Amino acid sequence: MTEGRRHRWWQRAVIYHIYPRSFQDTDGDGIGDLRGITQRLDYLQWLGVDAIWLSPFYPSPMADFGYDISDHCSVDPLFGTLEDFDELLEKAHRLGLRVIVDYVPNHTSDEHPWFVESRSSRDNPKREWYLWANPKPDGSPPNNWRSVFGGPAWEWDERTGQYYYHAFHRKQPDLNWRNPEVREAMYGVMRFWLKRGVDGFRVDALRHLVKDEELRDNPPNPDFREGGPSYEAQLPVYTTDRPEVHRMISGMRRVLDGYGDDRVMIGELYLPFDRLVLYYGEGGRGVHLPTNMHLITTPWSARSLAALVSEYEAALPPYGWPNWVLGNHDNPRVATRIGPEKARAAAVLLLTLRGTPTMYYGDELGMTDVPVPPHLARDPAGKEAPHLGRDPARTPMQWDASPNAGFTTGTPWLPLSSDHRRRNVAVQRPDPHSILSLYRKLLQLRRSEPALSIGSYEPLEATSSLLAYARTHAERRLLVALNLGDAPASLPRTLQGRILLSTSPRQEGQPLQPSTQLLPGEALVVEPLGLS
Repeated sequence: MTEGRRHRWWQRAVIYHIYPRSFQDTDGDGIGDLRGITQRLDYLQWLGVDAIWLSPFYPSPMADFGYDISDHCSVDPLFGTLEDFDELLEKAHRLGLRVIVDYVPNHTSDEHPWFVESRSSRDNPKREWYLWANPKPDGSPPNNWRSVFGGPAWEWDERTGQYYYHAFHRKQPDLNWRNPEVREAMYGVMRFWLKRGVDGFRVDALRHLVKDEELRDNPPNPDFREGGPSYEAQLPVYTTDRPEVHRMISGMRRVLDGYGDDRVMIGELYLPFDRLVLYYGEGGRGVHLPTNMHLITTPWSARSLAALVSEYEAALPPYGWPNWVLGNHDNPRVATRIGPEKARAAAVLLLTLRGTPTMYYGDELGMTDVPVPPHLARDPAGKEAPHLGRDPARTPMQWDASPNAGFTTGTPWLPLSSDHRRRNVAVQRPDPHSILSLYRKLLQLRRSEPALSIGSYEPLEATSSLLAYARTHAERRLLVALNLGDAPASLPRTLQGRILLSTSPRQEGQPLQPSTQLLPGEALVVEPLGLS
């Protein structure tokens, strides 16, 4: 989008990802709920985010903790009621916060009424709502497709003598999006939540939505290393990122646009940039924000990150708005991946790159992964395939120094971090040097400076440890410098001006001297001399 055109709210926004089980419990069962999120919305307004994205809270047997849905248009009693959701939405909007909900179109629970009908007999009207196939002559699965969660992606159904396909857990059968009745039913789910007033959807597992009609075998992955996750032994060319998926996305977009141009659609996509950008659709008629997950896996070095940003910017179509994700409920936390001290520089990177950033709850406190002993593990996928265990990054939000961190009066569903008495909102909020205060200052600066929220991006320098770039809007130009190494780094002499923000206790507002060195893990936002 060119600078002269109006930017939508989601282009200026910072999105805050909430895992409802872990944010705030109000009924003492140790599991977070919708009323708990409503109770904490004032904190999010104070922090300065613009929108919240809620992981699933729909009725579910919890085989994949809510991503196995048995009713797309209600609320699981664990989390509350539809009335609780309406109250959350009303308060969020009153506080100026947008609400984005998870939309899970690829699969349902095997306990969903649709699948119960589908598996009841081969001639049931809903049989073709899911992917059923005959076995090979020897009784084995129809092809070699693998589940993301490990093992074959086909589950045998003794009663009807066929296999059904599941890209994820065996209790999550995939819907058949080639069937127009399925498409219309799932568009109806979108309409249900849009009529309630949600501001958009994060679309789960979008690249999996359409599978090869001929059920051809996936080819082997030549780069697979023995001992790695079995899913990665193949190239999923016939099970993901099929060309037909874009027609399905166009249908979703038409439904969304029927409720005005102020709603957003975010697609969960783990893809290389050349494939990712295709999901913007022709002329920008696809997904508004195909999620860019590459910060999660890129090595934490200046050259690697500079190359990543340049590659992404070069791949974007003229109508494609960028976005960045630093952490989520499926991956280790950023403070665990790169270390708690460097997590401060990561905050600056996330909130000063061009595009819409998504924060993960607790990262603003520097929360790290919590070791979860096997007898306390809760993630069903992780129990079956330990390499997929996601519990450590899903532990309860740390609100205060009380025994359960202010999260619950009961027993937390996952153990708390051993550092929660010092790493929590109550301790960090009044501390001007805490990572929480840093996040709040960054969010305030981003909101007050169009150069940071909607300005252009210009790379300046990338050495072994120093990453520097400029953000510009109209006549306003700001410089960002990050030392990603473990030793002090010298700034380029051209990088002079007034310090607007620093991750270290430097005197903000003071001039940056030519001899200034960045401390290990330090990051600065600088206003150049002579410019306003």
